Amino acid sequence: MLIGRDSERQRIERLVASARIGHGGALAITGEPGVGKTALLGFAAESAAGMNVLRAAGIESEKEIPFGALHQVLRPALDRLGEIPGPQAQALSVALALRPGPAIDRFAVGAATLSLLCRFAEERPVAVLLDDLHLVDGSSADALAFAARRLVADPVVLLATTRSPDPPLPSLALTGIDLAAADELVSSRSDVPVSPELIARLHRATAGNPLALIELAGSRLEHLSPEAPLPVSAELARAFASQARSLGAGGRAALAVASVAGTDLRVVVSACRVLGVAVDALAEAESAGLVRIAGGRVEFRHPLIRAAVYGDTDPRRRRVIHRAVAEAVGPHDADRHAWHRAESVVGPDAQVADLLVQAARRAHERSAHDVAAAAFERAARLSPDVSRHASLCVAAAESAWLAGETRRSVSLLDEVGGGAGAVELRAAIAARTGSLTEARDLCRIAARESADADSAVVLLADAVHACFYLGDTRSGVELAHEIEALLDGVVTPKAQGLGQMAVGVARILANRGGADQIRAGVGLLASTGLLRDDRRRLSWLMIGPLFLRDADSGEELRRVVADARAETAVGTLPALLFHVARDEATTNQWVRAEATYDEATRLARETGQETDLAMCLAGLAWLRARLGDEERCRALVAEALPICRARDIHIGRVWSLFALGELELGLGDPLKALAHLEELAALLDDLRLTDPDLSPAPELTDAMVRLGRRDDAWDVARRYRAEAAAKGQPWALGRAERTLGMLSEDGFDTHFEASLRHHARTLDDFETARTRLAYGARLRRARRRVDARPHLHAALETFENLRAARWADLAAVELGATGETIKRRTQGETLTPQELQVSLLLAEGKTTREVAAALFLSPKTIEYHLRKVYTKLGIRSRAELADRLP
Repeated sequence: MLIGRDSERQRIERLVASARIGHGGALAITGEPGVGKTALLGFAAESAAGMNVLRAAGIESEKEIPFGALHQVLRPALDRLGEIPGPQAQALSVALALRPGPAIDRFAVGAATLSLLCRFAEERPVAVLLDDLHLVDGSSADALAFAARRLVADPVVLLATTRSPDPPLPSLALTGIDLAAADELVSSRSDVPVSPELIARLHRATAGNPLALIELAGSRLEHLSPEAPLPVSAELARAFASQARSLGAGGRAALAVASVAGTDLRVVVSACRVLGVAVDALAEAESAGLVRIAGGRVEFRHPLIRAAVYGDTDPRRRRVIHRAVAEAVGPHDADRHAWHRAESVVGPDAQVADLLVQAARRAHERSAHDVAAAAFERAARLSPDVSRHASLCVAAAESAWLAGETRRSVSLLDEVGGGAGAVELRAAIAARTGSLTEARDLCRIAARESADADSAVVLLADAVHACFYLGDTRSGVELAHEIEALLDGVVTPKAQGLGQMAVGVARILANRGGADQIRAGVGLLASTGLLRDDRRRLSWLMIGPLFLRDADSGEELRRVVADARAETAVGTLPALLFHVARDEATTNQWVRAEATYDEATRLARETGQETDLAMCLAGLAWLRARLGDEERCRALVAEALPICRARDIHIGRVWSLFALGELELGLGDPLKALAHLEELAALLDDLRLTDPDLSPAPELTDAMVRLGRRDDAWDVARRYRAEAAAKGQPWALGRAERTLGMLSEDGFDTHFEASLRHHARTLDDFETARTRLAYGARLRRARRRVDARPHLHAALETFENLRAARWADLAAVELGATGETIKRRTQGETLTPQELQVSLLLAEGKTTREVAAALFLSPKTIEYHLRKVYTKLGIRSRAELADRLP
């Protein structure tokens, strides 16, 4: 019977009731041991009567078993595995060791867990109940948390208990019960009346902890402070250890075996036989209320009892028991066997280290990277060979990094010191979450230590990639020279392609050519699909389209995103999606860009990838500036700039300042625009970034013209024209000719027509529309109103298609000044980024389940968003939806 907890019970009842009607949710109940978390979970089970209840409990002895708890939760639903998307079914099957397969992305298992739970819930609402989440293996906890955070419109509720004060789910912090509930609880458990004074003293001393109230009532009063609460865990552990010591010798021995062996009664019995312990003596512990034996399981009444018994056992005896348990489970349960063997030895042991390495590799193949890290690290500690110790520490660090445990990974690398593998991994960590400067330098060091030219070129390419974010042209050019010196010795097409791409990027940033090298690299990487198995470098596939900015480059490379989504490689998506969003934002795909930026930002936050987060925020700010969304643009810049400054992401700073400058131009405030753009120009000078694609010269010219500073504008325009000519790419040349056309008194047609010819070789409709707006305005001022109207009409149509409201207003004003009657298009209700993403994928002809798999959501959540889209747009079918989207 649950006493008290009225508000907590009401919250649980609301969650369960919502799940019954199709509104999913999750809750983690947090608190110290004995505070009543498990009792509340029991109440949740009662509330979920009639639902499919899936349960699991964390057990200390099984914390290093990959996906053990997830298998326990999903076992009743596994017969539906064939009904979820194929790649997800494969990922989950490999994770749960149901079939062999290659290593998979750790987030793919979470996506598959979500799909399977939601498929199972189509027949009857589902309640997932997890006790002691802090003792669940990390791979299971990650997968279940990933799924729980995405429960929106599904009849699924997930409730967990944990001692962690900061769980990965919405939480309910549980504290002690009040005095009235304490009185009721103690009185209900006592055979004799308990005085109010004693109840009050117990309540004060235990801070209302229910288990402490029950266990300590009447037995420990001489130790209770009249003022301070007890250290409940320590005091309870002592009380439980005392109860265990009161058993007979046989009972104590059997209980010690159970504390090591876990819950499987067969293993406990076998270990007892190995040790010559009478397993029947466990009945004494059961009679004392310390354990419960039923259904082939031995379960301690509370985890603290097991911990107390284990801790009270002599260390030498514990090691003997671990060895007996290892023998009992045998090699058929290789992971448990390895871990118990590890606990049975004191000093280095090569044989046990080998067993742990094998366990680590099995965990890695199943993407249980946290377990793999623990096994590799323990193997390193037990390895008598110094060089093997170092290599195993690196393997542990890599697994920890893949598990999202950055600090642990860095700590392990610190222990190793140098070595090419350690340096390369440290560089990869720094590039995504730490110092980009460190990443650049570490890649160069690792390249010098590489055994062959191919490995060195790939690492130097990574260094160039870091230079891009840093805006470091000097180092980039130096690295390009180093790569070129090595290319003749390169054997693999992958290294050749990456090398050519990196050289091109470095040269373009310094405006020293580079386009030909990028085209050569694009050809190599596109024709062979070389990077599809190298997820960490997948974003290189989008470098070509971004740096060439023409209509002919990269169509094949853009298709790789669909492949990555189909394989649910969530951990690699933030960097890739950032590049894709930027590509979409420089074409006419602004709706898609907004949705892609939003998805990339959410995933970057979830995976802790700050470099990609900062770039997505800055890129989206630039897009929101062009859309005229002042409030959102400024908020995005305010979040992006501190990250960029702290981590030297200077390209993110460039984009942020560009966003503010273009925002003010669109708002009609050239003076404020000029301040931001001049700050940007000064930053580019400091960084020696001379790529004309990053130059704000056309916007500076626009602002100066509006402020009457034509002479200054001419100086800027001429310098920019020379820089664009040196690069020789159509995007920059089109912008350069526009600036000259805006300033020219005579012959401006020549410049504007040249600009439009260059724009026709790009995919950037916004720049084309700005040129048509400037050309039309210039024609109107030259009293050529009839000639101006087609350009202004085209500009207005493009701006309205892109939803660039402020620029559309400017075009409309100019068009009205020619004497034209204008009928403006009304803008419909705005869709959220998530609704946009769902709509775009459905409009492409994908099914609800395919869209759910692509976005790592459930089919019912997709349907939920689709209903809202239909309501906002006033439509009733997917055919109408396709017609309404670009």
